[in-house]
Amino acid sequence: MRLFNCGSCGQLIYFENTSCTRCGHTLGFLPDTLEVAALEPEEGGLWRPVGAVSQGRYRMCNHYARDAVCNWMVPAEEDERFCAACRLNQVIPDLSVPGNKKLWYRLETEKRRLVYSLLRLKLPVVPRTRDPLGLAFAFMADVEPQFYETERVMTGHAQGLITINIAEADPATRERLREQMAEPYRTILGHFRHESGHYYWERLIRDSPWLEIFRAHFGDERENYAQALQRHYQQGPPSDWGQHFISSYASSHPWEDWAETWAHYLHIVDTLETAHAWGLEVGPRVEQGCDLRAAPDFDPYEQRDFAPLMDHWLPLTYALNSLNRSMGHSSAYPFVLSPKAMEKMALIHRIVGGESPA
Repeated sequence: MRLFNCGSCGQLIYFENTSCTRCGHTLGFLPDTLEVAALEPEEGGLWRPVGAVSQGRYRMCNHYARDAVCNWMVPAEEDERFCAACRLNQVIPDLSVPGNKKLWYRLETEKRRLVYSLLRLKLPVVPRTRDPLGLAFAFMADVEPQFYETERVMTGHAQGLITINIAEADPATRERLREQMAEPYRTILGHFRHESGHYYWERLIRDSPWLEIFRAHFGDERENYAQALQRHYQQGPPSDWGQHFISSYASSHPWEDWAETWAHYLHIVDTLETAHAWGLEVGPRVEQGCDLRAAPDFDPYEQRDFAPLMDHWLPLTYALNSLNRSMGHSSAYPFVLSPKAMEKMALIHRIVGGESPA
């Protein structure tokens, strides 16, 4: 994620902010310019950005103006009530249930981070209301208060619809599930990125010239999916999974391998953009035996060659993990990237970058 500043006073502002803490200006994210702008109200419910980020006029997304769970704007010339992120919603939680709005807000915050990355990568982000092959989200809750990973409302993807159980937005529930599933890492944004991988496999790989290349790297997706998952949960991953896969779950089926690798690719690109925006440099002060240096001076979303991403990511994760441990937390990135896993990410980088399969 890049950094933003208030166009009125220059204060540092964040992606989720709705008002500037210094000058009080209302803020809104402009999806056509990918900037967070300070806004001045105009007649007819329109808003004008302050500064040079845009000369256009905008309306607040309905979920911003009415529900206060969004901070994105809609260009005035578009005949839309919802922003580019919220118009992807097919089902929202029942807001008459106490606590649901708070959980929904957390989901929307992380969903917009996903959509930001997809827009930066210039991937198709089209709602299913416009295109049968488009993308949609359903945020749903179990009827009973107890949340189970494998029953009732299941987080997952099916034909363009990404369903998220809103209990995932409850930190206590999510941590309990992480422990039960023996997962080193479980976040809302991680779910969004993983499930989007399933969607973009259908858009970018299936019925495309990349399919045979995909199979050469990830395996044959025609393997029975239900049987593969059942085998994984009953028998566990192969003993050497770390040499071939980015996570143990990725070893269950080629589709899951792709989705897990896709999610990690998005983790890496977005985090490197944050490091680049902050001007972070990593240079261990040890006498000998360590040459883990990084100073990402490039925009990872525009980087054509994959190797620099890894050259900077690995030192950065060592530093992040060390800082987390010094604060008494677990590793920020608890994964070891094998050469095979990096090879798979390099393939995703080529596909996303619009390269030819040849």
